[in-house]
Amino acid sequence: MQSPIIVKIRRKEGCDDLAPPMYMSEHASGLDLCAACEGEVIVAPGDIKLIPCGFYMALPVGYEAQIRARSGLALKHGFVLPNAPGTIDADYRGEVCVIAGNISREIFVVKRGMRIAQMVICPVCKAGIEEVRILDDTVRGDG
Repeated sequence: MQSPIIVKIRRKEGCDDLAPPMYMSEHASGLDLCAACEGEVIVAPGDIKLIPCGFYMALPVGYEAQIRARSGLALKHGFVLPNAPGTIDADYRGEVCVIAGNISREIFVVKRGMRIAQMVICPVCKAGIEEVRILDDTVRGDG
């Protein structure tokens, strides 16, 4: 196993009561993120809300953070991330937030400290773009 990279975080003022991003099991690939809302956030069916997570971070250059739904919340409550995976770039320094939606028929209530999403840290591969007049053929073609 390779050495872990270091992701520096700074808590938002007033968020010392919240757990930092953390892996919840030995082999988890995602760090769980907690809601840093002041009070309850009501997410009605069909709604999309921005949920703050109460921290800022500095990713190493060459990495991104992907924000993904927690499968249990998606399955049991229809609490999903409509832009999943959301991307946080290495040069972003704003508060980490989760864009969340409700695809169920019931209201979903987000409470402060609730684990609402997971964050996976991934290497970034930069691609060069070459414009050409003709692309090579494949068996699949445009199907």
